[in-house]
Amino acid sequence: MTLISILACIFDSRKMAPLITVYRTGKYIITGPTSEEELFDLRERFLKFLSDMDVIENATDEWFAVQNYVCTEDLGQTLNLNALAIGLGLERTEYEPEQFPGLIYRPEGYDGVVLLFATGRVVITGCRSVDAAEKTFSNLESDLKKCI
Repeated sequence: MTLISILACIFDSRKMAPLITVYRTGKYIITGPTSEEELFDLRERFLKFLSDMDVIENATDEWFAVQNYVCTEDLGQTLNLNALAIGLGLERTEYEPEQFPGLIYRPEGYDGVVLLFATGRVVITGCRSVDAAEKTFSNLESDLKKCI
């Protein structure tokens, strides 16, 4: 049997909850919180845990920042993704249903990337703030009105 180096340690505070992945560099990633309040509360509990275990001296980290918001929405109607790929512009969309069931849309002038599914579900990712995600969604609604 060969020994494999552990590149990360995963902390799961409870099942189906946000997850913390800690890398050997000391950086960590928190995925899954449903609000900023939950995110910062989990971060605080995690740092306190590390401090209580004498892994770190102080339960602080000045560098902590949200890098990516992932937001979901439901348009409340089914979508024809083939038609949308053309309507939204082939240069700004990717749709290969054999590879991925959603249409990838990169709206011009916005930070976020939009994933559209035939069920009407929308995922916006790549935004550094909720405000940016909301603007991306508002732009999407406007673009969809032109196509539908």
